[in-house]
Amino acid sequence: MSKRFNRPSRSTVIPLAAVSALVAGAALTGCGQQRDSSVYTVLNSSTDETYHRWDAQAMARCGKRLGVTVEQQSVPAAQVMTKALRMASSRSLPDIVQFDASEMPTFAEAGGLVDLRTLGLGTRDIPRGIVNFGSYKGTYYGAARSVNTLALFYNKDILDRAGLKVPATWAELRASAKKLTRGKRYGLALSAGGAEDGVFQFTPFMWSNGGDETRLDGPKVVQALDYWKSLLKDGSLSKSTVGWTQADVNDQFMAGNAVMMINGPWQVETLNTEKSLHWGIARIPVPRAGEKSVGPLGGAVLTVPNTGDEQRERTAGRIVACLSSEREQLTYALNSWMVPANEKAAAAWRRQVPELDALADQVAAARSRTARLGAGWTGVSLALQSAFQSALTGQSSQAALQRAQQRATSGN
Repeated sequence: MSKRFNRPSRSTVIPLAAVSALVAGAALTGCGQQRDSSVYTVLNSSTDETYHRWDAQAMARCGKRLGVTVEQQSVPAAQVMTKALRMASSRSLPDIVQFDASEMPTFAEAGGLVDLRTLGLGTRDIPRGIVNFGSYKGTYYGAARSVNTLALFYNKDILDRAGLKVPATWAELRASAKKLTRGKRYGLALSAGGAEDGVFQFTPFMWSNGGDETRLDGPKVVQALDYWKSLLKDGSLSKSTVGWTQADVNDQFMAGNAVMMINGPWQVETLNTEKSLHWGIARIPVPRAGEKSVGPLGGAVLTVPNTGDEQRERTAGRIVACLSSEREQLTYALNSWMVPANEKAAAAWRRQVPELDALADQVAAARSRTARLGAGWTGVSLALQSAFQSALTGQSSQAALQRAQQRATSGN
């Protein structure tokens, strides 16, 4: 059975006041339970058997090096925040929490995380964009082992038979998608669903066009959403795109119902199970030739909760440093098809998986969704999700995004 990865995770929206109350109580009162001084716990979302096994192996290696036992407690990605909050309320926070990077600022804003630099972790070989990915208001709270972003996947055989080159601009993508659409086969598949998946997929179009999440009704954002609408009007996108997750998009591509798709490296393992499918990968097309394709950084970061037990926090920091070391990053990235956060590990990764070189290029220019708005990103995401549903089912992009801007700023 093929594995269905759906990145980024679908976050649960929890009021900041509730988060603040719970994590402040945990930090003030310290650990409520007596703990084994040699056993450390990591809360993560590695519920998939392969990811759970890879993490267990990495934790065993790091535990052996540090003379401790490292255990993982895995819950579905959408439940990590709520699980962490329940544990905070009972003063039983784990030693390490692996948050989706878009959720980390909410916990950091509430004072629930320790500055990793105070625990001895540095950022010397990590690109600035990835440092920002794990930071909140300039403080480095989350260490990424690997990161991901989106790219254009395409069916090599069908493009070759059609005599088409891989599109590099919006105009080329629209023309190629229209030419490749035949019967029940669409030229392109993407996710515009009413969840974080759709927002994640919209950001390359918004950012590459110069749009800004601080002004959702700005002309550059409107143009990006109008571009999506033009693909739908051409018939190059299925009308079902408004309900598709990224996993659904991959299913359509693998079934031959789409010639190209916007998706991420978490799909590679599943793609490789279909031996007759010859696929390639390229940067997401840009509005005009020569411009930079700016996609979103995705993935998770390892954080150390503020429990008040400084000795355990220091050891937890050493565990995070080991798990995010150059050697462990490369091992994890080669297993998961993600891109290592460390520049040296990423260079070695490029040499070993040259077919994904374009993905590493896309990561180099990628941005964190929360870099500008921090915990405020959640409100923007929800507003954009509603805008997609409205604009792609008939409303003008301008009207839909004006309403989105109102929602994002008012919280309604």
